[in-house]
Amino acid sequence: MNNIISYSAQEVGAQAGNPILNIAVFIIFIVVTMGVVIKVGKSTSEASDFYTGGAQFSGKQNGLAIAGDYLSAASFLGIVGAVALAGYDGFLYSIGFFVAWLVALLLVAEPLRNTGKFTMADVLSFRLNQKPVRMAAALGTLFVSLFYLIAQMAGAGSLVAVLLNVHDKSQQAIVVAVVGVIMIAYVLFGGMKGTTYVQMIKAVLLVGGVGIMTALIFIKVGSFPTLLDAAVQKHAESDYLAGKGYDAHAILEPGLKFGKDSVTKIDFISLGLTLVLGTAGLPHVLMRFYTVPTAREARRSVTWAIVLIGAFYLMTLMLGYAAAAMVGPDRILGAPGGQNSAAPLLALELGGSFFMAAISAVAFATVLAVVAGLAITASASVAHDIYHSIIRNGESTEAEQVRVSRITVVVIGVTAIILGILAMSQNVAFLVALAFAIAASANLPTILYSLYWKKFNTTGALCSMYTGLVLALVLIVFSPAVSGTDSSMVPGADWAWFPLRNPGLVSIPAAFLAGYLGTIFGKPDNLDDLHAEMEVRSLTGVGVEAAVDH
Repeated sequence: MNNIISYSAQEVGAQAGNPILNIAVFIIFIVVTMGVVIKVGKSTSEASDFYTGGAQFSGKQNGLAIAGDYLSAASFLGIVGAVALAGYDGFLYSIGFFVAWLVALLLVAEPLRNTGKFTMADVLSFRLNQKPVRMAAALGTLFVSLFYLIAQMAGAGSLVAVLLNVHDKSQQAIVVAVVGVIMIAYVLFGGMKGTTYVQMIKAVLLVGGVGIMTALIFIKVGSFPTLLDAAVQKHAESDYLAGKGYDAHAILEPGLKFGKDSVTKIDFISLGLTLVLGTAGLPHVLMRFYTVPTAREARRSVTWAIVLIGAFYLMTLMLGYAAAAMVGPDRILGAPGGQNSAAPLLALELGGSFFMAAISAVAFATVLAVVAGLAITASASVAHDIYHSIIRNGESTEAEQVRVSRITVVVIGVTAIILGILAMSQNVAFLVALAFAIAASANLPTILYSLYWKKFNTTGALCSMYTGLVLALVLIVFSPAVSGTDSSMVPGADWAWFPLRNPGLVSIPAAFLAGYLGTIFGKPDNLDDLHAEMEVRSLTGVGVEAAVDH
């Protein structure tokens, strides 16, 4: 057992692997993927190419890309760190993320794909008044994308900081900025086509890399019960748990993170509700269904994605407990990047410096693929929904839309860099949960009402989206996630009055209620013919190639 939990002659905060080797593997990976992006992106000339890759991808290709889009830095870096430190409670992130995918599949994915063209707002405004609904949907998309981007930036900064053994916060901020610049370059050169190929490559490498790590853990440890015993022993030796007054066996039981008091228990309910409902409102994931030519291929892509996603989240449990047993809480928290460093440090224990560099390069590809998809989604929303449909009244050229999209990518990339620097100390799975809360509050109620409630009108849509968006943002700003604790984004300040770290328990029901009341008391749109057309298209896919503008 002792060989399982030894430190490999490294102390807390010591150099992790060989920084020169690490950065060399990194640079090679970036050069290769950038070459793929540039080559594929040469055919990006029209708006449909930039937004959806011309809807030319097969179900298998899109399934890989969906997995690549969905399995973010939160899934790999954040969850492994959360399980390593909080055990059972950390694994709840995996359960929530996976169950959320099933909700999106059953309720939203195919009807949304059959009804829309480029963006989520195409669906929300299909049978409602175009301009006000598109504006609200675009704002929701921008804030969801921005919060998701913050998480990816923070994860990338933690990852590279571990590889280069960078402890200084200002140097880590430089790392985040460099990652942001590379992300902007990927999107500008490749558009959706280039991004999709990077996501496919990343999905294969990530699931394959995690599979190899899982196999190495079994070879080294022998069985899962032995691994759990090692994790308990390591936690028993840790100052991390001793300082919190917990028994070492708490890593195997519910409550280590969410069982401290009534507030944390309610916070767990809020987190669970957010995770389960959030994916169905994530615009960058739903936008992937517009990249296939038929509904049949959309269903095939879902099959491929669900197999990869399910296998991956099951393996995160093994990786998290292995990080607890082989690396230990003290060393994880002492490394640059804190909780987010658990996965690369585990790779170092399993296969040495080169294996750590390779796994970290895959994790970096995870970040690049997800942020590229997010940036394209945000840029499409600004160019297609705000610029083309609202400012230019549908009369802009495709070249103009692509140009506006590229400008938006730069602006949102710079904004994400600044906010990502502020959030570097946060667990990235937690940060993504905030994006899920905004998506579930601002987008999901309106999506479901639009698809399934005949009486739903423009007033209800605007009430639902703005209530969910504003309430979620306000509660996040005034929550312990932003201020009031040592782990907050602004640790030296305290303006928190909302006790929960995730606002979903309040903002999601409020958005559903606002949509209902707005519809009941608002003026009917009298667009029954459009509702009938939307119902037929959402269920059958008939007319899906036609333009959605009316």
